[in-house]
Amino acid sequence: MFDLATLFAWFGKKLSDKVNAQAGHNPTQNVREYCLIVEGAYLSEPEAEHALRDPFIEDWVEQTGHFKIHNMDEILIAPGVTLGSLGVVMLDDRLFEIASTDPSHPLTEQKAKGVAEALRRQDMFDEIKVKACDEELEDDPDDELIDNPIDS
Repeated sequence: MFDLATLFAWFGKKLSDKVNAQAGHNPTQNVREYCLIVEGAYLSEPEAEHALRDPFIEDWVEQTGHFKIHNMDEILIAPGVTLGSLGVVMLDDRLFEIASTDPSHPLTEQKAKGVAEALRRQDMFDEIKVKACDEELEDDPDDELIDNPIDS
């Protein structure tokens, strides 16, 4: 199906590309970037990355019959957001940030809400919140974060 070591190495490179790009010129500087803060029973970034990606990859394989690493940029999880454009960073035990790794395509509030909705449907994380990336994470994150649960 796919080699996890290759998959994780590829995503690590994409995250480092984002960090490097932030030091240079960003044509979307006037767009406020959003990210997701997720909580789940994962002890490392690779485990959380697997939890993020696995359900979408499984859906892709069911639809197409195969998966290759370049398909990551074809798997649309929300309007304007591909699976390959997201990265995961561990903030604390069981707490992770999911953000765009593509500085020319940051997550807008609407895109971040779409990603949050898709993640809630996949049910791989216990808590999913949307916040502006330039905001500090408070001790009580419910006060500052945008949380729009899906109506059942």
